[in-house]
Amino acid sequence: MATSSALLFPSPSSASSPPSSARVEAVVLFNVCDSYVRRPDQADRVIGTLLGSLLPDGTVHVRNSYVVPHSESADQVAIDIDYHHNMYASHQKVNPKEVIVGWFSTGFGVSGGSTLIHEFYSREVQNPIHLTVDTGFTRGEASIKAYISSNLSLGDRHLAAQFQEIPLDLRMIEAEKAGFEILKSTMVEKLPNDLEGMESSMEKLYILIDEIYKYVDDVVEGRVAPDNRIGRFISDSVASMPKLSPAAFDKLFNDKIQDNLALVYLSSITRTQITIAEKLNTAAQVL
Repeated sequence: MATSSALLFPSPSSASSPPSSARVEAVVLFNVCDSYVRRPDQADRVIGTLLGSLLPDGTVHVRNSYVVPHSESADQVAIDIDYHHNMYASHQKVNPKEVIVGWFSTGFGVSGGSTLIHEFYSREVQNPIHLTVDTGFTRGEASIKAYISSNLSLGDRHLAAQFQEIPLDLRMIEAEKAGFEILKSTMVEKLPNDLEGMESSMEKLYILIDEIYKYVDDVVEGRVAPDNRIGRFISDSVASMPKLSPAAFDKLFNDKIQDNLALVYLSSITRTQITIAEKLNTAAQVL
């Protein structure tokens, strides 16, 4: 979870009953990074619209995004509003349940120009969130933060907009986690293959199981106060697993490994045959 921090910038934007937290799908982060790579040469950062829904517990669930062309200077921001509305109308035709929940920008933290953009999205939707993705690796990794904005006023006069950081939950499956860990690094020697990715996932699984064992032992021995929420989560996780004997599990796991290896072998043979066929065709055309 992210720690709390606040930033102040002049702005007339308003907010009431803001979201308590944000949940972001991995595809949104990948879209943001891809849009930054494809940005115009003169652009310092990329902005765009976040789509999703507001959950009953006050969490904003961000499921999708799209880039919005813009230009900005020290005291002025221009947004292609027509493009934004056309893109949103297209997304609504595909998935009407995904509505505007905020906007994103690349870069570290909130800047002065962000308040003007946030003001625009405050007119599009009540209580928008602002997601920042540090694609420049300012602190050695891709820092990701979510903010909400509220007014600081003196009487009827708006003095500033307060950007308050909110907890951010990144929900990912194992394959997405592996890709995100690579994305966070500034330098990667090589991409892991399927077996290396599986080995890394198994190592992380063993570490998590050891942590659960330690927690349960500490609760049983009275060293840690029990948490009913964690207990229910562990119980549900155990109940969701099929009851298999160690021998049956080993057979099932080994069979799956053999199937994966067979697919890799067949793929390698296919690529080799295609390469040979291409070389033979080239040789025949030359002769």
